[in-house]
Amino acid sequence: METDTIFNEENEPKQRHGCVTAWLILLIVTNSLTAALYFFGRDLVVKSLHKPDASGWLVAMGVCAIANVAFAVLLFKWKKAGFYGYLGTSIIALLINIQLGLGIGQSLIGLLGIVILFAILQIKEGDVKAWDNLE
Repeated sequence: METDTIFNEENEPKQRHGCVTAWLILLIVTNSLTAALYFFGRDLVVKSLHKPDASGWLVAMGVCAIANVAFAVLLFKWKKAGFYGYLGTSIIALLINIQLGLGIGQSLIGLLGIVILFAILQIKEGDVKAWDNLE
């Protein structure tokens, strides 16, 4: 019978701190809701931006949110590619926010998510950072 247990270099099961798990779950939930908002509530978002030509950009933001769900799942599976994917979508979102006229300061705040994610991945479980367990 096949298991989903992944082992570290010492042939012990990899473990992550509960805060890391909670953060990854939060990423999945919030990005799922964000994608739904961009796809199904796009008109409300366009109205709040006061930019009628923003609809296409919001589709791109929705795609980034869906990608972030996939990247969080990769992080659950101990794949460092999930972090780099999340970094990439954060940069894309930054550029889209600037294009939408949100201003550089407000747009840069969006990069806090990647900083928080990196910091969370530094939390240790059994003297090993989650980051060090990523492949």
